[in-house]
Amino acid sequence: MYLRRAVCAASTLALMAGSAALAQDSTITIATVNNGDMIRMQGYTDQFTEETGIAVEWVTLEENVLRQRVTTDITTNGGQFDIMTIGMYETPIWGANGWLVPLDDLSEEYDVDDILPAMANGLSHDGTLYAAPFYGESSMIMYRTDLMEEAGLEMPESPTWEFIREAAAAMTDREADINGICLRGKAGWGEGGAFITAMSNSFGARWFDEEWNPQFDTEEWANTLTFFKEMMDESGPPGYATNGFNENLSLFQQGKCGMWIDATVAASFVTNPDESEVADSVGFALAPNTGLGKNANWLWAWALGIPSGTDQVDEAKQFIEWATSKEYIELVAENEGWANVPPGARTSLYENPEYQSVPFAQMTLDSINSADPNNPTVDPVPYVGVQFAAIPEFAGIATQVSQEFSAAYAGQQSVEEALEKAQAIATEEMEAAGYN
Repeated sequence: MYLRRAVCAASTLALMAGSAALAQDSTITIATVNNGDMIRMQGYTDQFTEETGIAVEWVTLEENVLRQRVTTDITTNGGQFDIMTIGMYETPIWGANGWLVPLDDLSEEYDVDDILPAMANGLSHDGTLYAAPFYGESSMIMYRTDLMEEAGLEMPESPTWEFIREAAAAMTDREADINGICLRGKAGWGEGGAFITAMSNSFGARWFDEEWNPQFDTEEWANTLTFFKEMMDESGPPGYATNGFNENLSLFQQGKCGMWIDATVAASFVTNPDESEVADSVGFALAPNTGLGKNANWLWAWALGIPSGTDQVDEAKQFIEWATSKEYIELVAENEGWANVPPGARTSLYENPEYQSVPFAQMTLDSINSADPNNPTVDPVPYVGVQFAAIPEFAGIATQVSQEFSAAYAGQQSVEEALEKAQAIATEEMEAAGYN
């Protein structure tokens, strides 16, 4: 056994040395989002460089800016990046256009079949994987168990929106700078736009009917936006119209939020005693519903894809295999604990007894499994996607629509005016694109 290990170790070292020799002096440039797990990954990059000889340059951007930069680069064949951090919206569309390198020849050791089906399906086109998930997420409720108890309430596993509003009001203490609820209001299709779209699904709303007609002039959308604004005005933080994921994460970690409904990936940060003042009093529940059969949770993966214009495909694939591997997960677990590994991407993680003991592991998996991108809404729709519609025109339309919604949250216009403008924007763009 010892001899076999020694031979294997020698072979591995030789392979690594060979890779380093082949790739020496090469540098890959990676565009990524400024989320905590990506920042953590950058801290381990030196180990990748030592193993392979491939240097890494990072371009780390705020979410809305990242989307603009990588979209511009790939549509113009700009060649700025060798790897892009993209998601379930872009990947199938860009893969179909031939803008991404297929990841159909990853190594046997990488074990591509271990990727959670929900993530693999969302990052594929015609059965071919075009981006590998660094982490996967849905959304769920994170809440202060101490404040809930003080309010004399008990969080159901699957609460209604009415309960959430009641609990938010009960937990709000303006003098102590505690807001009962923190939610995204920031403009951007993947920021506040993602949240309100997932929420609208639970209210029975949809972006388009089966004939691709925009639906913002419906009672369901009016109910969604009115409920959101009234609840946030009552119990949300000042300036919530400009708060996104990172802003709300900071508020929650500082003890200024009773509840936060957002990405499941945030759970490791709000329960980390080194980062969160309320780490020992955080509970979790499924995203809310209105009794119509849909919860207000989304499905997403931040994934690594290779633009077809790069001349460093092999080096880029080596990095993707390293960063999204089982071994990377184990590296983070060894150094920072199982609660801090990238979640939601691999089946084997949720079969690991050590990870199963992490307080939010099961709720994360339940939330991911309950999101159905093929049937995201109460009434039928012609599109795939939970918090987005997987058509090329969506990002542009939704960015404009989210700006109108944020203006309503900020009191610059009424909910009715915002929805009227959203209907006009979507109708004009869809007609121009030839949908109706």
